[in-house]
Amino acid sequence: MNARYRKAIKDLELELTRLQQTLHSTGQRLVVIFEGRDTAGKGGVIKRITESLDTRGYRIAALPKPSERETTQWYFQRYVAHLPSAGEFVLFDRSWYNRAVVEPAMGFCSKAEYAAFLEAVPAFEKLLTDDGIILLKYWLAVDQAAQEQRFAERVDNPLKRWKISPVDLAVRRKYSEMGRLRDVMIERTHTEKAPWFVVDFNDQKRGQVNLIRHLLQQLPQHDGSIAKPKLPKLKGKPKLEHVTDRALWVPDTF
Repeated sequence: MNARYRKAIKDLELELTRLQQTLHSTGQRLVVIFEGRDTAGKGGVIKRITESLDTRGYRIAALPKPSERETTQWYFQRYVAHLPSAGEFVLFDRSWYNRAVVEPAMGFCSKAEYAAFLEAVPAFEKLLTDDGIILLKYWLAVDQAAQEQRFAERVDNPLKRWKISPVDLAVRRKYSEMGRLRDVMIERTHTEKAPWFVVDFNDQKRGQVNLIRHLLQQLPQHDGSIAKPKLPKLKGKPKLEHVTDRALWVPDTF
């Protein structure tokens, strides 16, 4: 599986590079939303997508808890600030859909705010797509047993414990409630121009390959070759890097 996975990812990286080149040359704008339960693998698939891309052509939006000032704004306001310009694409690691699942499950919004959100989303996303933004929305599906295993792995690994927040721990008790809210969200906000797609992420590597392949299939043709630049010839002999003040050099310890 690992060799097959690496081969598939390598091929997809080339296609993603072509996609980025196409977006840049055409000026198209792309927004991809990644939603799902905690530990589903949102951060991992975003890393796979962006690993070999030009950092100047994409942005990752992973917004923290809103500030006191932001809570008084129009709900969508802080997300609008992260939308792409011509030739860019933005990947939302969670998005305005926090208000559809996490916030009502945890009591972070009122019933009126939740109802108003579900009414507003189709109109808000229609504004985006009518303006030419390509909008794709993915729900990463993971069973409760797999989710619990990943929580345990994070607890045991000091390098991953930062991923666990108090909200994450509390949400573990809300598995069924979040599933019900997810179903309502998809039913109310799945539209022709802003569709939802559900991806099985019980196996994260398989899920990554399936999601990236699907994403590429939803977008305009990007089969153009990646231009190979021609390096100019050096004049004279190659020079050694020469900074005379040795105090400025980092010690060679490796």
